Amino acid sequence: MSAILELRDVSRNFGGLRALDGISMSFGIGEVIGIIGPNGAGKTTLVNVITAVTPASSGDILFNGNPIQGLTPDRIAQIGIARTSQIVQPFPRLTVLDNVAAGALFAAGVNTIADARSSAMEQLEFTGLARVAHKLAATLSLADRKRLELAKSLAMKPKLLMLDEVNAGLNASEIDAALDLIRAIAASGVTILLIEHLMKVVLNACSRIAVLHQGRLIADGIPEAIVGDAKVIEAYLGRKFAARQRKVMETS
Repeated sequence: MSAILELRDVSRNFGGLRALDGISMSFGIGEVIGIIGPNGAGKTTLVNVITAVTPASSGDILFNGNPIQGLTPDRIAQIGIARTSQIVQPFPRLTVLDNVAAGALFAAGVNTIADARSSAMEQLEFTGLARVAHKLAATLSLADRKRLELAKSLAMKPKLLMLDEVNAGLNASEIDAALDLIRAIAASGVTILLIEHLMKVVLNACSRIAVLHQGRLIADGIPEAIVGDAKVIEAYLGRKFAARQRKVMETS
């Protein structure tokens, strides 16, 4: 499988704190990779480093084989890397449609507002938000604000999409709907990095899971291997959950 993104010995320091410590991994085209780990493990820092919000202190990052260190966040978005944020922050006084159109104008090579709105409506239909296209973003429920964050990112026509806690605060049925969207996005050929605490989501959506702990990559493999990994059990999963999940996998 061709790698769309490669991290080579990537580190990030904040003063004396080493938030990322020599991360090396690659991501294939169309993969859905879960990134898990305890709070403070470096998951969001990893996303910030890839998107140049926080530059790497050392190491190399390649996108489609080309180094991207030194690029600004807006340029990173324009070459095909998009993200969502843990805390959704729409433009509250703009309509849902124009929130998404802004993403199309910003990074998708759309030249006119009319074309941007047309592209935005496609993403609203895909994410189930066409019904609220002309409402102000401030009026949306949390679930719809999460969908809006996703629609904004998709309007940028990404090749790589990083979803940071996109299911936080959602109920069970909303999570199931979000899982369907994630699978549909991946089926279109977009590579997805899914940062998530809900193991139900990770195990159902991802074909591969990477585990961070104290800034280090301690495991990277298929879900069955990760659930049985002693280091992962000790650092994050816990023995009871791991044992229960292995039984589920054995019977499914």
